[in-house]
Amino acid sequence: MTSFLYLVPLMAIIGLIVMAVKAKWVNAQDAGDDNMKGLAKHIREGAMAFLAAEYRVLSIFVVIAGILLGVISFLVPHSHWFIVVAFVIGASFSAIAGNIGMRIATAANVRTTQAARTSLKKALAVSFNGGTVMGLGVAGLAVFGLSVLFIVLFAWLMGGEWTNTNDMTIVLEALAGFSLGAESIALFARVGGGIYTKAADVGADLVGKVEAGIPEDDPRNPATIADNVGDNVGDVAGMGADLFGSYVATVLAAMVLGNYVISDMGGSITDDGFGGISPILLPLIIAGLGIIFSIIGTLVIKIKDDNAKEAEVQSALNRGNWGSIILTAVAAYFAIDLILPDSISIYYFGEGVKDIDTIRVFGAVLVGLTVGGAISYFTEYYTGMGKKPVMDIVQKSSTGHATNVIAGLATGMLSTFAPILLFAGAIWGAYALAGFYGVAIAASAMMATTAMQLAIDAFGPIADNAGGIAEMSGLPKEVREKTDILDSVGNTTAAIGKGFAIASAALTALALFAAYVVFTGIDGINIFKAHVLAALFIGGMIPVVFSALAMNSVGKAAMEMVKEVRRQFKEIPGIMEGTGKPEYAKCVEISTNAAIKEMMLPGAITIITPVLVGFIMGPEALGAYMAGVTVSGVLWAIFQNNAGGAWDNAKKSFEAGVMIDGEMTYKGSDAHKAAVTGDTVGDPFKDTSGPSMNILIKLTCLVGLVIAPLLGQFYGHGDHSPASDRTGSTGTSFKMDKKTSNMVPADVKVVGEASAYNYTRGEVAWYASKVGGNHNGTVKVLDGRLAVTDGVITDGVVRIDMNSIAVDDIDDAGRNEKLRSHLVSDDFFNVTEFPVAVFRPTGTSGNIFDDSFSLDGTLNIRGISHPVTAEVHSHHDGQESLRFSVKLQFDRSLFNVRYGSGRFFDDLGNNLIHDEVTLKMELQFAQEII
Repeated sequence: MTSFLYLVPLMAIIGLIVMAVKAKWVNAQDAGDDNMKGLAKHIREGAMAFLAAEYRVLSIFVVIAGILLGVISFLVPHSHWFIVVAFVIGASFSAIAGNIGMRIATAANVRTTQAARTSLKKALAVSFNGGTVMGLGVAGLAVFGLSVLFIVLFAWLMGGEWTNTNDMTIVLEALAGFSLGAESIALFARVGGGIYTKAADVGADLVGKVEAGIPEDDPRNPATIADNVGDNVGDVAGMGADLFGSYVATVLAAMVLGNYVISDMGGSITDDGFGGISPILLPLIIAGLGIIFSIIGTLVIKIKDDNAKEAEVQSALNRGNWGSIILTAVAAYFAIDLILPDSISIYYFGEGVKDIDTIRVFGAVLVGLTVGGAISYFTEYYTGMGKKPVMDIVQKSSTGHATNVIAGLATGMLSTFAPILLFAGAIWGAYALAGFYGVAIAASAMMATTAMQLAIDAFGPIADNAGGIAEMSGLPKEVREKTDILDSVGNTTAAIGKGFAIASAALTALALFAAYVVFTGIDGINIFKAHVLAALFIGGMIPVVFSALAMNSVGKAAMEMVKEVRRQFKEIPGIMEGTGKPEYAKCVEISTNAAIKEMMLPGAITIITPVLVGFIMGPEALGAYMAGVTVSGVLWAIFQNNAGGAWDNAKKSFEAGVMIDGEMTYKGSDAHKAAVTGDTVGDPFKDTSGPSMNILIKLTCLVGLVIAPLLGQFYGHGDHSPASDRTGSTGTSFKMDKKTSNMVPADVKVVGEASAYNYTRGEVAWYASKVGGNHNGTVKVLDGRLAVTDGVITDGVVRIDMNSIAVDDIDDAGRNEKLRSHLVSDDFFNVTEFPVAVFRPTGTSGNIFDDSFSLDGTLNIRGISHPVTAEVHSHHDGQESLRFSVKLQFDRSLFNVRYGSGRFFDDLGNNLIHDEVTLKMELQFAQEII
């Protein structure tokens, strides 16, 4: 029933069709008089000019990055050259989504202004439908691109049918290119857009409001067009690219971890009715359902009359948002019940593989949806008009500029408390429910309603532009009052959207982090290792430096803007009187050039640093680096976004009038001027460096995921086997055998008609050769267990005590001990860190009750796993006991088993030892009493 997979792109196409219908409706609305149309044209041309300049630069980046990805794909066995194609498609789709959003936003702004001349209800409809086009465009293209590429790769590389987890790993590794392309565009769109918008905004405010004393969006201000262009560049194209990348990355991470759910279930699922790929298919289905229910949610966002205030408009938006969340939750329950088998196997680090009921996966869905809703509440509380934190900033503005800034900083810092506890609880809860697969599903569920979240967020800058056009056009005061209501709500929804983006980045990063651990084959991250701890600190530092670079970029660009605006006020006669026309294009050009130039260094740091850390310090250190970036980045993002949002609405509070010390205080007062200063400081916080943290976090983890197979191969950890194989001695749980009262491994799946056999006794002999001689010895078996169905071994584990290595061919005690010391040393088997080797049988060719058969499995030595095949002779006496003679050969170099011979000839000793090692095992098992 893999045909069910085709429903996903179908749901995406429905979203894109609705997007087209709504876009046509918006464009059909009245755009007002010629003056309004002319102003809107300036804004649209400036916005599209920036996009064109940005995409020209990014096309060069895409070519260079594509070449590097192509090199990686040929170096790594578990990669495929199609990753380059997927990367280009991902970058292109992200760019197309940004272009769609920019076009609709610059069309809806003037139409919202015209609608506000007659009706607030109509103005809300136009602005929100404009936002809906953006939301559905992003979600539709993301789901369509991801699902179609998966269908193509699944059919091409696997024949459209489940084969094994290694083949699926190649499919998903290629698909990671789509996500990397999307996030790469998002990085530059967010950083570049943020620099553009705030350079214009800060320049316009400092000279226009503070120095010249003219209102916001006054047509006499040369930077006012650039300021309105910036609203679209940063909050429409930037946010759209951000959530496009998050959407794709969360679904991809869940698919990767779904592949390892299948692996932990023995390498195949036979009872899901969906071709054995249900854990991989589920996140795609949830994403598609989210589009459908976001469409339904948009239908209820209406206000009853034109006398509505901010609270009624916000309530309408909340109604649509929560409606889509609840409907998605209900649909997800039935989807999980339909798609997944009754129980699945989940690997928990340190505990082994456990069987869980699939209802727990639905629990993870609820966790994700709750986080998405709750983060909106917390963000609204700290940034909303009339809320206590904002009013505290208002009150402290009465004592000057410094106390306003101090209050805003404190509000931003304090606002990290509740969201971090929320994220911690969500991570803990989702992991307890369904392991890291549960965390990834929680992230996917939260992102499922991206179309609605982005519609609500994009409505804000459209309303802001509408107010600007109303002011520049000299429309009546009541028009500006209507747009101000929408703009005020838009400020809060923008802050909420940023909070949602942070939450998505946090959960996405954790899901990608878990997938990274799987892809590299490392068995954990030990911060007691000096280089790992060092990488953790480096990771924690990166978001701070990144923020500083973004802030400096805004400062430098704003200085250029201020100088230009001052020049125009001084040199162009009649500007202040309204008879001279400012040179708007000059200011637009300054912002564009500054944004393109200044976005390069932060972007390079984001992409290059994890690569350097990975190859210089190793995969474990890179994991620590990723963790440091994630934790530090989330804190900085929350702090900066909420501080900036609170400062902004504190300033806007003076427009309606606020009570300070028993007196009403309005625009133009000293307290208002202090609030303007705070807002100017907060602008780059909330629109440049803060939002960029999301991309920094996700792209860091995604770059790590893409280079993970190469790191695994380079450092000898390369493996894509089940998680329980990779953990060596740390991943096995135990139970008591009722027949022998011995403890036996419990993480071997014995399902259906299978019989369990537990190890009772045996011996293992090893044989190795070198130039001029041979060595042999023995090693002891700790324990073992087999699952047998119809004469075929379907799962199993045999654990070998590496501390018991003995040498048999050297009689001299001193020489014997010297060789044994070499064998247990760090150069060879490193038994201090890896005391247990694991052989996990996965299948047989032939019946185990025949005289001989071949046994496929995975051998784990030094925490590194590789597939092996053993030849087995069976000596059975009925079915109550099994006795096997097993011959297994392996290449020691694959497990990083090496021998250095000194400082002058580092690899000489290693080359004198032959790579092939033979194990001969005599193993006996007894049938378990269930």
